[in-house]
Amino acid sequence: MILDAAAIRERLPHAGAMSLLDEVVAHDADAIHCRARSHRDPDNPLRGTGGLHALAALEYGAQAMAVHGSLGASDGAPPRAGYLAAVRDLQIHARRLDTLDAPLEIHARQVMADARSSIYDLAVEAAGEPLLAARATVILEPGETP
Repeated sequence: MILDAAAIRERLPHAGAMSLLDEVVAHDADAIHCRARSHRDPDNPLRGTGGLHALAALEYGAQAMAVHGSLGASDGAPPRAGYLAAVRDLQIHARRLDTLDAPLEIHARQVMADARSSIYDLAVEAAGEPLLAARATVILEPGETP
């Protein structure tokens, strides 16, 4: 484990239960692999009356993207806020996440990045079974270039 949940929370604007990731397993300049168990929590803030829909895996991926961006920021520079602007090629391979016992494995690979935006390929799986795949674009708030 490279970062635990507390270290991840320091890098995300999400607070409390909305911080969904438990650990960063690996990362490099191009990609990050995170793990989460919060999909089993009955108090998961994304959970509806019918459980936790698999589309929620997109938020797990978006948080992995944000952590990756913060890890690539200049030394001492605060991470820049970003907003999910587009999702393409979305594939959902499950109905719900809360019924899965295995941890979620979240992979985000940066395809492109510039001073204003980043594009990532996302893949979320559990026990080797794919749950969600997508290409996501985040637009960064103006500020210092990381």
